[in-house]
Amino acid sequence: MGGSDGKFRVMLVDDEPMILRSLKAAIPWDELDLEVVGEAKSGDSALKLARELSPHLVISDIRMPGMDGITLMKELKADQSRRLIIFISGYGEFEYAREALREGAFDYLLKPIDHEELTETIARAAKTLERQMADDRMLHSVKVLSLLARERMLTEFIEGSRSPLQHMQWLEDSELEDGYTMAVIQLDHYPRLNQQWSMDEKRLWLFAVRNVLEEWSVMNGGLTVFPFRSGEWVLLLPSLTCDRQETIGRDLVGLIKRYTKLSCSVGFSGGMAGIDRLGVAYETAVRALYRRFYTGAEGVFPGGGDSEAEQSGGLKYPKQLESFMVESIRTLNKERLLELLDETKAYIGEHAISREMAERLLFELSVVLYRQFEHMKVTFEWSLEELLQQFQSSQTLQELMDVMKSRFGQWMTDSRTGHSRDNVQAVIGKAKAYIAEHYQKDLSIEEVSELSDLSIGHFCTLFKQTTGYTFLEYLTECRIEKAKSILRNTNVKVYQVAPLVGYQDPRYFTQVFKKITGKTPSEYREEATAAM
Repeated sequence: MGGSDGKFRVMLVDDEPMILRSLKAAIPWDELDLEVVGEAKSGDSALKLARELSPHLVISDIRMPGMDGITLMKELKADQSRRLIIFISGYGEFEYAREALREGAFDYLLKPIDHEELTETIARAAKTLERQMADDRMLHSVKVLSLLARERMLTEFIEGSRSPLQHMQWLEDSELEDGYTMAVIQLDHYPRLNQQWSMDEKRLWLFAVRNVLEEWSVMNGGLTVFPFRSGEWVLLLPSLTCDRQETIGRDLVGLIKRYTKLSCSVGFSGGMAGIDRLGVAYETAVRALYRRFYTGAEGVFPGGGDSEAEQSGGLKYPKQLESFMVESIRTLNKERLLELLDETKAYIGEHAISREMAERLLFELSVVLYRQFEHMKVTFEWSLEELLQQFQSSQTLQELMDVMKSRFGQWMTDSRTGHSRDNVQAVIGKAKAYIAEHYQKDLSIEEVSELSDLSIGHFCTLFKQTTGYTFLEYLTECRIEKAKSILRNTNVKVYQVAPLVGYQDPRYFTQVFKKITGKTPSEYREEATAAM
């Protein structure tokens, strides 16, 4: 990175004070966008000063008292291999100069110094530094985008929406074809915690949990780990036996409690193979987690078998009815939900199953519906534990069904009068308002999707559909508009504008500004001033 004003830092080293003065005065440092940050008269003092100032470019005499220039260069490059060194040497020191080039010097010039030649050499060095910085930014961006694309791809497959990222399937097939187990980690009592936490607290706690999970995954051979929904993470592991699932689950629960003081539960899928089974794996793991509501919070629930069916005494779990009910909740169709509950009652009656199994099936169905309400950001005045108690006090199947109809039907009525559900426009509007308030910070898509209580993949899709921009495009537009306002209406120096709108690197800010507006910040300010 550059200095305080975004310029590359330069250090001058020579044992002759006259040459140091000449170098400072004769080279157009500002025009080259460089800043002389220090001077030294020996190799030993130069090494010490360089470790304090961290210059990008060092211009040094090759022969000095004590440590010579070549030894100095080796030390400097050991600290920072991409640092550039330009040597100045006398006619009788050609062998030193040739060795310096072999050891990695950028260039060398002979005394007496031709300042025009030196200026050209320094300009070439500055362009090299700019390319290095651009390469670093590109590498960082590629790594970040690769990680986000990978997580979004997995999210898309889990949610069953494959087409947008199907061309990237090769990224994951190799590690998922041999078989895997999915663990879903959920914070216990998350809706309550979410209401208690401020946004900063929420970001801190979720970041802490993710760090614990990522470190564990790296140390224990996990395939990947990423946040899926608020308060929930997906961890993919090589195929595990039930006993191994128990062991790993207890380990994860214990680590999260030890390092964050938060309680969580872990549900596992059975063995799966192939990226196409991610949705089934997630469904199985989440269904395993439903048992938490029978046993209490903070549990480990191994998975196994096929999530498409819950077999018990020949009874197949009514998955299709469940799907229709979830859809009726999404569309706030109360009448359809009540019809489906009647169909569920008829289904149970046709199979003449025991009270215990009927209670279990209805409670599991209630968990699914309750979870859908949570995703729609609904605050309940009752809990699943209360619902279970009402189930247990019911004497007949009709009474069980009446409990469900009463609880869920009343919520549907309230929702349709506009008291509970945020629509998509409101959710995205909240995200846009948050961006407008925090654009000057290092704002991530993960943070804003958490605010919206959506998975990253779902948030990306809704944000693009609603605004016409990707998250990054919208954030960039917001920052540049703020920068234009500052440039038009204040006397803040150009290099000081960058951190005010979220860019820590003034050079990068200038590049982005010019790409969007067609002008550098200075040019924009001059035109705006002239027009006033």
